[in-house]
Amino acid sequence: MDTQVRQPDSKAHNLLMGRGSSSRAIKDKLTEIGVTIGGAMVFVALLLIFFYLLYVIKPIFDDAEVSAVSSVEFNDSAPALIVGSDEQNEIMYRVSQTGRVDFYDVSSSKLIKTEQVVFPEGSQVVSSSASVPSEQRFAFGLDNGQVIIAGIEFGVTYPNNKRLITPNLRFPNGRAPMTVDDRGQSINHLAFDYSSDMMTFAYQDDDQVWRLSRLEGEENMMTEEVEWSSYTGIIKDAPVDVEQQLMTPNQRQLLLSSGNKLFIYDIRDAEAVSLKQVLELGRTGVKVTNVSLLAGASSLLVSYDSGLVQQYFQVNGEQGRKYQEIRDFRNDEGIKSVASEFYRKSFVTISDNGQLSLLYTTSQRKLFSADFNLKNPGTLGFSPRSNALVIEADNKLHMFSVSNTHPEVSWSAMWSKVWYEDYPEPKYVWQSTSGSDDFEAKLSLMPLAFGTMKAAFYAMLFATPLAIAGAIYTAYFMTPKVRSVVKPTIEIMEALPTVILGFLAGLWLAPLIEDHLPGILVLLILLPVSILTSAFIWHNLPDKAKQYLPEAYQELMLIPVILFVGWFSFAISPTLEVAFFDGDSRLFITNELGITFDQRNALVVGIAMGFAVIPTIFSIAEDAVFSVPRHLSNGSLALGATTWQTLTRVVLLTASPGIFSAIMMGVGRAVGETMIVLMATGNTAIMEWSVFQGMRTLAANIAVEVPESAIGSSHYRVLFLAAFVLFIFTFVFNTIAEVVRQRLRERYSSL
Repeated sequence: MDTQVRQPDSKAHNLLMGRGSSSRAIKDKLTEIGVTIGGAMVFVALLLIFFYLLYVIKPIFDDAEVSAVSSVEFNDSAPALIVGSDEQNEIMYRVSQTGRVDFYDVSSSKLIKTEQVVFPEGSQVVSSSASVPSEQRFAFGLDNGQVIIAGIEFGVTYPNNKRLITPNLRFPNGRAPMTVDDRGQSINHLAFDYSSDMMTFAYQDDDQVWRLSRLEGEENMMTEEVEWSSYTGIIKDAPVDVEQQLMTPNQRQLLLSSGNKLFIYDIRDAEAVSLKQVLELGRTGVKVTNVSLLAGASSLLVSYDSGLVQQYFQVNGEQGRKYQEIRDFRNDEGIKSVASEFYRKSFVTISDNGQLSLLYTTSQRKLFSADFNLKNPGTLGFSPRSNALVIEADNKLHMFSVSNTHPEVSWSAMWSKVWYEDYPEPKYVWQSTSGSDDFEAKLSLMPLAFGTMKAAFYAMLFATPLAIAGAIYTAYFMTPKVRSVVKPTIEIMEALPTVILGFLAGLWLAPLIEDHLPGILVLLILLPVSILTSAFIWHNLPDKAKQYLPEAYQELMLIPVILFVGWFSFAISPTLEVAFFDGDSRLFITNELGITFDQRNALVVGIAMGFAVIPTIFSIAEDAVFSVPRHLSNGSLALGATTWQTLTRVVLLTASPGIFSAIMMGVGRAVGETMIVLMATGNTAIMEWSVFQGMRTLAANIAVEVPESAIGSSHYRVLFLAAFVLFIFTFVFNTIAEVVRQRLRERYSSL
């Protein structure tokens, strides 16, 4: 039977081949386009993150803006005591030193209402005094020894669903005057303050003697009425010619300005007033024009006719708490008036020529400065929300809108030491919130950046030697059978949730380390010694003895050694603690060595975060060592080099780009770690390298505080800035890793 082989049709074959080639070309092109688009989208996503962070951060560095809104003319010739507005900036008011109070509508510039503080018949006002701006309270001293306290209030109602603001005078102690001087002498140079259970008045009588009168109230439990007790005292050695008198809201200090000196008295005991300090305010060729209290009344602002403004606050020293010059601000024009905000540390100055400057003390920023050509400027006053400013000038009240959203933030405040009120010296401080209205946010990023570097340093100090050494041994010395078990086991550790590691570190590891500090120290010494001793013993064993343990499992003989050394170290820890540390090693560290010990400290974080970083470093480094071509090591051995020489001079050099990349990847992982440092540290923003103290990292701080921050606030935007800094950190580390890796590859590629 003849068998005929049928030849394929050349045309059909070519057609099929052409279709296959065309299909492959299309697939290759689509793959190329897909990979290109994917890579481009990754780059675009990074750019979007970068620019969005900048978009949120930018407003905190913007300057303030002040612009004129309206002005209204008044016809009261008496000097103003205070000026201001309501919260909505719809009504301005002016309180004169004669007790007249005028309210003006901002939109229509018309007089709404005029009220007059009623004084007893036959009496005259001889002095007046204003309390801190946030109280909007003032008092008048009469020539008959009496005082009247009044204040401004705005009632808000909504008739027909329309807001109606009604201005009024309030009298916290009633409209009737209070008798302060029982002898009926004049209340000259009055300084006062008021609270629900205490009222204090300092004044100069007709004999030019300074006196202090205090009323302290106590509620009767039976009648629920407040019973007042009176205390009086004489302020000895007080200056006669006083230009300004101030009293702190807590009614503990009285400040009398006379010439270029400021006398500071302790008035906590009204019957035993004592001179606490005399500040010499004099400067060559200049004159003091104003002394005022900053918001919170912890700082003094002293202004001069040269344009200089100096801030003073109390600093604790060898002689107790004394006022000290902290920082100064300089203007080109002499200062006529100064006013501070209700709650923040901003203040405004105005010169004789109408030069308006807005400044912030802690960040030491000049936020705004402009010449509004205001003639004969006088009293200034902020609105309660600090978004408006009322200025008396040229027989008019001028209202200016103020946009000053983030005055407390500056580069120097975030990255340099700042001297905060009640602190003994300049410091890096992160403290974003407090329960006090007078609290000033402290937003230094230095402690957070330092904490991030500290946590990464201790984690890498623990993880790098173990991971790199383990990777080298696994890739170069370990038998394939054991390697097939060890490598996946270590790599699977990376799947452990970091929240679990943080939980174990905070609740189990931290107390364990605290209770066994001597054991930890012994373990650090005995563990490497025992491993080297075991290797030395194994090396010197007879070959016959070595045959009892198969070569494939030689590495496993260290497991019982390590377990025994660990158990022994912890078992002997109590004995060592009693013998060398009087039974309490933590107390010894704190009292004898003077080192602060926190249970959740850098040692705990280093161990816990080290376990999280080890799989990353190990996996990349092991692949790099294992990927070194065998012909390089075989050639080195064939030339007579030992195994160790081949490893150090051939294999490691060739694998160095990958090993370095592994280390830098580990650093990036450690820098960005959140849950472990959040749960295993005290989250205290301190700058100490001590292994026994904790830290606060950028990532942990963001995780803790972002849910609590008000959207758009300075705190909120600074947290985004912290995220931007963290972004830059990781970007820099990855860039350095790539650059060094490429150079190492070029250098050792010839091998």
